[in-house]
Amino acid sequence: SFFGFGQSAEIEIYLDGQESRKTAEVKTEDGKKERLLLYYDGETVSGKVNISLKKPGSKLEHQGIKIEFIGQIEMFYDRGNHHEFISLVKELARPGDMIAHTSYPFEFSCVEKPFEVYTGANVRLRYFLKVTIIRRLADIVKELDIAVHTLSSYPEMNNSIKMEVGIEDCLHIEFEYNKSKYHLKDVIVGKIYFLLVRIKIKHMEIAIIKKETTGTGPNTFTENETIAKYEIMDGAPVRGESIPIRVFLAGYELTPTMRDINKKFSVRYFLNLVLMDTEDRRYFKQQEITLWRKGSRVKPPPLQTNSPVPGDKVRKPNLQSPAILAGTQNLTNTAQQFAQQEEDEDKQATKEDFLRAPNSQSNDKLNSSDPFDQRIASPTESPPDSQIQNMTREAGDGQNDNSNDNTE
Repeated sequence: SFFGFGQSAEIEIYLDGQESRKTAEVKTEDGKKERLLLYYDGETVSGKVNISLKKPGSKLEHQGIKIEFIGQIEMFYDRGNHHEFISLVKELARPGDMIAHTSYPFEFSCVEKPFEVYTGANVRLRYFLKVTIIRRLADIVKELDIAVHTLSSYPEMNNSIKMEVGIEDCLHIEFEYNKSKYHLKDVIVGKIYFLLVRIKIKHMEIAIIKKETTGTGPNTFTENETIAKYEIMDGAPVRGESIPIRVFLAGYELTPTMRDINKKFSVRYFLNLVLMDTEDRRYFKQQEITLWRKGSRVKPPPLQTNSPVPGDKVRKPNLQSPAILAGTQNLTNTAQQFAQQEEDEDKQATKEDFLRAPNSQSNDKLNSSDPFDQRIASPTESPPDSQIQNMTREAGDGQNDNSNDNTE
């Protein structure tokens, strides 16, 4: 390079087994997608660094060559500060002169990778290898990103979501989702049951909303993104009608739920049930769900000692005697009975009311008393003293909001 400026060498990072390794699609900061080699927590990251001189016969003077494995969180509103939760360094070469193409092997053994890669509206979590040829004037740097997925086991307790909601003296519905925790390829199954209908409903939809929260205290930023909308009813329902819900999650771009990742950001998901009446007034009720990534379980062939797939757990064959097996089965049945009893108790319906948004106005006459406890016989009757949750009305959504009656 002229006067010693610019890069006089090219760096290539080759990872072991990259031809056969799985890849994952990762969203970049500019909204595009790229496929990266996929790793899991605890896996070794190894390979070699190939450095070639651009001009044959030339000499490259350097102050040392190093490779780093970095896990980093970048806040888009604070570009100058990168938060590294993993930083491992290995020296490849000491200061000297390079006169020919050279290859350096490297290995980061059993690297801890506690979080999953993520790119959102205000934050990015990435893992990458960084090779640096240290020079007096300008370093030569090469980076290579990898994808990391966090696998979870199936949750033992996965209670259904069941709730009664309504608008006082106008609407009373019962909705139920079969689970509260779903893996990313799961199916949401549920139903909506109408107990009282005194407003003209035009349609009903369910939406999956991602809520990304970054920062802390006064520097907290929250970004809501609607991942999917699914219409579950078109037309006016009648009392006693039941509407089924079935939403397939595999077709949407979802990530596992992330809670307080390195005390920097969180990603949570909600199911948003939305009703719209004939006057375009919208009422909604949100319910949080937990999403997780399901890891495949692979059993090794018999009489062989093949290593399990990284991140997976392999069950050992059961070699107990028939008596021990019978006792184990009895304990399992007893545990299942207790688990089923707890699940039945948690499935008890909770009455709740829809809430109208503040400063919202309507011509509907709403009483302060609960109109449903005495008049409506729900198929799953709740205790008389339970409280009905309110749906929330979106302010400024309708055309007939000029009434003088303010509601909460």
